[in-house]
Amino acid sequence: VSFSELTDALSFGQDLHSPLAVPQVPSSPRGEFPADWSIKTRIVFMSSQPFTWAEHLKAQEEAQGFVQHYRATETTLPQSVQEPRLCTELRCAFQQSLVYWLHPSLPWLPLFPRMGADRRMAGKACPWAQDEALQQVLMSDWSVSFTSLYNLLRARLCPYFYVCSAQFSVLFRAAGLAGSDVPTAAIAPTTRGLREAMRSEGIEFSLPLLEESRTRKQKNSEESLETETADGITGGSSVEDAGEPAPSDDDDDGSFSWLEEMGVQDKVKKPDTISIQLRKEKHEVQVDHRAESLVLVRGSHTFTLLNFLISCRSLVATAGPQAGLPPTLLAPVAFRGGTMQTLKTRSVSGRTRAQGGFEDVFSLEVRGPILPHALHALTLLLGPAQHGAFRALLSPHEPSAAFNARPSPPQPQEPVHQDLPACGLHSKTLDQLRQCPTLGKSSIRVLEMKDYAYTWKV
Repeated sequence: VSFSELTDALSFGQDLHSPLAVPQVPSSPRGEFPADWSIKTRIVFMSSQPFTWAEHLKAQEEAQGFVQHYRATETTLPQSVQEPRLCTELRCAFQQSLVYWLHPSLPWLPLFPRMGADRRMAGKACPWAQDEALQQVLMSDWSVSFTSLYNLLRARLCPYFYVCSAQFSVLFRAAGLAGSDVPTAAIAPTTRGLREAMRSEGIEFSLPLLEESRTRKQKNSEESLETETADGITGGSSVEDAGEPAPSDDDDDGSFSWLEEMGVQDKVKKPDTISIQLRKEKHEVQVDHRAESLVLVRGSHTFTLLNFLISCRSLVATAGPQAGLPPTLLAPVAFRGGTMQTLKTRSVSGRTRAQGGFEDVFSLEVRGPILPHALHALTLLLGPAQHGAFRALLSPHEPSAAFNARPSPPQPQEPVHQDLPACGLHSKTLDQLRQCPTLGKSSIRVLEMKDYAYTWKV
């Protein structure tokens, strides 16, 4: 393969759903990388060792990989596999790591991502768009699958699953994951209208990223005030500049007696009640469609959220290419109505100019939706297969990066131990997903293993 073709395969910024950002300073080497709850659309693994072991699986190896997925078989490999291409256990486990479950299943229609996908779906056959009876059948079938997934989650037989609509995505996590001892559901991005509708249904929730931002700004303001006081400076103008200006309630009480005192009460148009309410809630409205609008629901309120989403009008688009199409359900395990799918892979090899001549470059491209457990499962295989050294470029679905927010109120630092033995994940993957999230609203973009130790950039 020519170097230009290899460059195209490794071009990280070409994915429309993941604009390339400048990574932060890499972390110090560790034995494990943090859990990343964002969904990846593409991962490119690069190594000085070939990926031929991941090519052209035999029919028996492919079938064995599916059986291992069904039975949640845990494969243990040595630290270094000397002949990866001849290692049947490695190739079967690779096939096992590529499996995920999807509903609905429409082979001619791309069902992930759903947000911002109207252009990709335009022109596709959508026989339900003008048929209300067919839309009702699709929605009824979807509700059965959604409820099945939630029941599996409550029984700790499914660790997590995603609900992806054209307007927002929802991540349901079982008790014991992400540092929580109760089931949780995270929704991002949200709008004021959606949050008000949830409140009206009695769903209690928090806005962890918004609360974290306010706490940080308040802390910065206090530190700035202490610094100015220590320097003998009076006045609070710089303190206000440290964060967003606080909304003033002086004119929001509905009283306009000061207009009468000036004699112009009949000449000035007074704001109506709706305008006053919007001004009071301007800070909440400003976070709409942003990562800070992430909503976190905990405990029994996740069941109320289930019923709310089934009847939520904004869950299904009423116009455009996605009109009448139920949201996409993504899960790591089988569920009622779910269809088994596999991630797409492609290996590329080439030569690139280096100091003193040329060197071989090998890459393995994996296309999504790549769920959190799949990323970890792949790294468990690539470590032994690539002799403890590889580099990965990850392309996340940006709206899902907010799912890495730390719960609010903060959970204990110690991992919460809940019984999740039959949830279908590798024990090491489960240990990683148990940890409390640490990435905030960021996601891992570069992951590197060297001498079996990880470093990463967000």
